[in-house]
Amino acid sequence: MTEFEDISLEEMISDGFDIVAEEINLSDFSETDKNSEQKIFPILPVRNMVMFPNVVIPITAGRKTSIQLLEEAQKNGDFIGIVSQKNSELEQPAEKDMYQTGTLAKIIKIIKLPEGNITAITKGFHRFKIKKIVESRPYFKAEITKLKDTRPKNKEEYDALLENIKDLALKIIELDPNIPNAANFAIKNINNNDDLLNFICTNSNFPSLEKQKLLEEKSLVERANKCYEMMHEDFRKLELRNQIHQKTSKDLDKQQREYFLNQQIRTIQDELGGGPESDVEELIDKASRKKWNQEVEDHFQKEINRLQRQNPNSPDYNVQRNYLDFFTDLPWETYTKDVFDIAKAEKILDKAHFGLEDIKKRILEHMAVLKLKNNMKSPILLLVGPPGVGKTSLGKSVADALGRKYVRLSLGGLHDESEIRGHRKTYIGAMAGRILQTIKKSGTSNPVIVLDEIDKIAQGLHGDPSSALLEVLDPEQNKAFYDNFLEMGYDLSKVMFIATANSLSTIQTPLLDRTEIIQIAGYTMEEKTEIAKRHLIKKQQEENGLDAKSFKLGNPELKHIIEAHTSESGVRTLEKRIAAIARWVALQTALVKKYDPKITIEKVDEILGVPRPKSLSEITGVPGVVTGLAWTSVGGDILYIESILSNGKGSLTMTGNLGTVMKESATIALEYIKARHDDLGIAQEDLDKKNIHVHVPEGATPKDGPSAGIAMLTSMVSSFKNKKVRPHLAMTGEITLRGKVLPVGGIKEKLLAATRAGIKEVILCEANRKDVEEIKKDYLKNLTVHYVNRMEEVIDVAIEK
Repeated sequence: MTEFEDISLEEMISDGFDIVAEEINLSDFSETDKNSEQKIFPILPVRNMVMFPNVVIPITAGRKTSIQLLEEAQKNGDFIGIVSQKNSELEQPAEKDMYQTGTLAKIIKIIKLPEGNITAITKGFHRFKIKKIVESRPYFKAEITKLKDTRPKNKEEYDALLENIKDLALKIIELDPNIPNAANFAIKNINNNDDLLNFICTNSNFPSLEKQKLLEEKSLVERANKCYEMMHEDFRKLELRNQIHQKTSKDLDKQQREYFLNQQIRTIQDELGGGPESDVEELIDKASRKKWNQEVEDHFQKEINRLQRQNPNSPDYNVQRNYLDFFTDLPWETYTKDVFDIAKAEKILDKAHFGLEDIKKRILEHMAVLKLKNNMKSPILLLVGPPGVGKTSLGKSVADALGRKYVRLSLGGLHDESEIRGHRKTYIGAMAGRILQTIKKSGTSNPVIVLDEIDKIAQGLHGDPSSALLEVLDPEQNKAFYDNFLEMGYDLSKVMFIATANSLSTIQTPLLDRTEIIQIAGYTMEEKTEIAKRHLIKKQQEENGLDAKSFKLGNPELKHIIEAHTSESGVRTLEKRIAAIARWVALQTALVKKYDPKITIEKVDEILGVPRPKSLSEITGVPGVVTGLAWTSVGGDILYIESILSNGKGSLTMTGNLGTVMKESATIALEYIKARHDDLGIAQEDLDKKNIHVHVPEGATPKDGPSAGIAMLTSMVSSFKNKKVRPHLAMTGEITLRGKVLPVGGIKEKLLAATRAGIKEVILCEANRKDVEEIKKDYLKNLTVHYVNRMEEVIDVAIEK
């Protein structure tokens, strides 16, 4: 569709409209030409133009509906309402897309153009406002309200203002070579001040939005003042442009073209108060305050010379300017002084984190070595554990203990190698990698950087970010870490990297080899209670605008929240439950209701809802149901394995979204039972004529691994013998066809999950005894561990006699 165009006076003259004007007597077209009783007016939306009263202007239309509107209006002698579109990009504007104020106009003549469009010569009469749209097809029709202009109280002042506007318009016409002399003639021959104002408002080079504001202004004096201000702004721009042109207007040939363009840019920058010389001076000044070696100094001088040789108007200039900005913002050889006060560091770590003795011991050992050796070379620690156990916050405590700056870099979801190594600076939008950006943010070359969620790096189409981290996390290689954007080595050997992960299974083996892995298991009941008392309650009281006396939670209440309202390795859910209690207290305080600050167990359940059942005896109180222990990315957990017999031909069916390894464990268990059925007390007839179905509940959750082998064996034997499994008993271990029980991993997390679930006895492989002995005795009190080597021992311990 051809859009509506605002054709200026010079275009009318150049296109021959002066001949049209001679053929038309404008006095023949008055407001009362047809009648003044017209109630409904066709509405013509136009773009890139605003029409004013008493101005003749051509409008070119290409849309069928617009052509139909113009032709029917001329045929009927109707007035039409001309309004501007808010968004000139719209092809089919709706009612909301048009301004409500426009100008009533009469069609003087329609000229058909060769390409099928038409041009209508129109004359404006009155300003109006749309009262109500009554029809929208085939074109808009509306009821309107005519708007009256407010006449000036001081006519002499108004006339003087119009004289100034007229003089300024004539000056603009002289300065602007794009305006023909015919405009000068037209302005000099308009005698009516109102018509002169409207003519200038229509034909001035104002934005459409500003013209619309002028049209909506009811006061003629205010309209004239605003028009005069905008004309002054246009006049100043024209003067400045002419000054620049005069300064650079010399005899130019092809060899002088580049000089001419540079001179113009410099003149503009002089007017603005800046230029390329100031960029270079600023960068040299920043570099003079930097501590770096001779190699870096030579590289900087080379790059600054390249910047000086470049054309400030070229894209490469900005690329080089941004590069040198980043180069001089890096801290290079700026370091913070390490604090080797071991006793103070121990207090900081103990105050911020309860438990986590292994990691605190490792940090203190590292500080002791630094103190004795006076060597800043730092290790790469990898903290592995479930969410909510304090891996990320531990990095902040380490930074505080060492007196270093702390920055956190989240790697979760990263899938582009350039995020680590950066882009080459020749690319559009190039920037340094996140490692150097983090160094720049810290302002020092030896901060503590926490690489959060390193196990959740993804491999995308643009390289493997985890492979790019190999250089970053290798103490022997990161002395000269190469970033594509920086284009030279940067020393990362003094940075202390602390990586965190929930699981090691998704991390590359070479990356693991470069780190010192520290496993952080979940917290025990006592540790969670102590953490809540020391940290969580105070934190939630502050965040919810409460004081320390607003509510109190004793040990029994905290233990009840942990047992009955949470099931996790960390303390995040516990903090959410305490936050819910704090919000309840805040509500009572805001409503000025009385409440007991000593929160009881009954009040906890009233606030947090119905507690979950603590006992598992009812769940496992039927034959074929066994409690297994599992390891997940969020810590240890328990799962149930169920089996049931039905008449058939001895087939095995498995459900529960099981992986290949888990299905193989079930097959091994059944084959072992078939081979040793006499020793197990199972009749051959049952094996031949009974189908067995094994199911692991929560079928939407994928499950895999060999750890459920002995649990599946026990479940099947329990079903075949129709005997229950001992209550409050859980087990984990892999099985073989030879009847052996093999060790599995994640023992600490699994045993902590067992204690949380109320399990009293656990069956493990004898080879896992060393894993249990590494766990604090306090963690496993009231838990009996049975160590086994063969499947027969599992059956003897698990099945009720």
